[in-house]
Amino acid sequence: MRNGYTRLTHPLVRDGEELRRADWDEALDRAASGFRRALDDGRLTGLFSCSKATNELNFAAQKLSRVAFSSNNVDSCNRT
Repeated sequence: MRNGYTRLTHPLVRDGEELRRADWDEALDRAASGFRRALDDGRLTGLFSCSKATNELNFAAQKLSRVAFSSNNVDSCNRT
């Protein structure tokens, strides 16, 4: 425990102003529906990746952004 906080051991979802415990299926369904709404509404999406990640993970992240989100908005701290 650090600063009085412990690590999350399960997903949380927001109901109004409250966070409540959820199972993984519900949490992933909510995340997917949020991405779907953003894409359907024409809102811009982008993805940021980390230079400490493996090349394979960064490649998968840019593929996700370009193929699933139809967005070329991919950035990383690699360029700094």
